[in-house]
Amino acid sequence: MHIREISIKIDGIDKIILRALIKDARTPIKKISKLTGISGAAVHQRIKKLESSGVISGSNISLNPKVLGFKTVAFIGIYLDKAMRNREAVKQIEKIPEILECHYTTGNWSVFIKVLCKDNAHLMSVLNNQIQKIPGISRTETFISLDQQMSREISL
Repeated sequence: MHIREISIKIDGIDKIILRALIKDARTPIKKISKLTGISGAAVHQRIKKLESSGVISGSNISLNPKVLGFKTVAFIGIYLDKAMRNREAVKQIEKIPEILECHYTTGNWSVFIKVLCKDNAHLMSVLNNQIQKIPGISRTETFISLDQQMSREISL
């Protein structure tokens, strides 16, 4: 994946719109219009511009994993036997639904992933029966999260 390096200029009104949407992606345009002092049509046009420029890349809902029975979050550093195996390893990693994120990194590991499981036994099964069986993975290091203490979007 190649990331285009573009710099987009956003003004104070765009920042107000973005802050409102970051706080709640379902904020009505009418409410944002009152916050910005511009018409609802102008807010709508600005949101469309922010979407088409790539500043806004989607809107998400947040699921509560604990309510759904997923209580174990782990981060796993993956060592590959050869760096050139990265692409094929990531293709296999993508097939494992418990893996939420996958990062190509510098440092000790070639790949660093975030995994969400129902419990430690589920994590062990995913690790032993799926992740460690991927061709090219030579070993892993697992870190279990005891508590997520913060999560946020980029500051504007």
